[in-house]
Amino acid sequence: MALFMDGSISELEDLVAQDSQLLTVANAEQIDVTQKMALAREEIGLELITMLNRLRFVEQPFWVTAQPSLGGVVVTKALKLWHTYRALEMVYSDAFNSQLNDRYGAKRDQFRESAHESRETLIQIGVGIVSHPVPRAKPPQLVAVPGSLPDGLYYVTMAWLNSSCDEGASAVPAPITLSASALQVQPGSAPPVATNWNVYAGTAPEALVLQNNSPIPAGQIWIQTAPLVSNGPHPGRGQEPNHLKPIPRVLPRG
Repeated sequence: MALFMDGSISELEDLVAQDSQLLTVANAEQIDVTQKMALAREEIGLELITMLNRLRFVEQPFWVTAQPSLGGVVVTKALKLWHTYRALEMVYSDAFNSQLNDRYGAKRDQFRESAHESRETLIQIGVGIVSHPVPRAKPPQLVAVPGSLPDGLYYVTMAWLNSSCDEGASAVPAPITLSASALQVQPGSAPPVATNWNVYAGTAPEALVLQNNSPIPAGQIWIQTAPLVSNGPHPGRGQEPNHLKPIPRVLPRG
């Protein structure tokens, strides 16, 4: 699973899956859906910080030495649904304010309720937390070097690993066309938590396979001279939570 800090939580197709008329409405009312998704993520991030800070005021001996932070929050299904519905609520709120159309108002209220329910579900199930978060990798630099790989178009991605071999989310696949050459893969600067990395390659973005037999040390390049491995692990979605931490409801005294 991706981390909250990796970037986008839901994708446009997630919103369209919940509301098939979204793109038609957004086009008609000139609403930037991508901007609404970014605003929803920012708003949810502030709420998550508030939720996590509650743990500091509740007796939780288990967390005394490892207070969770936004950097370690995992995008679980409940969090993704909350973001999806909140973004849709924002879109229809704008549409209603523009046209005062009751249909838009009903949609706004529907998605507001769904966002609230998803938020409550997250609070009850718990916020997904990883102890040693590995950020999503950036696309590697690809260079053609002397070699004899089959000519053609290749796609390559990479993912960082921490000392426990937990793999972060993989980078957006980068393309390269080779002709009478081999492939050199150069990772970017390793994040502090990363000790190694994995490289995945294939002839299509949806057919990437792990190429290295063992983790590659951070700072070391990878040169693909042998034909691509075609069977094996595919890029993962990122780390699974080490903990699901329910958020306590703190009642004021008095």
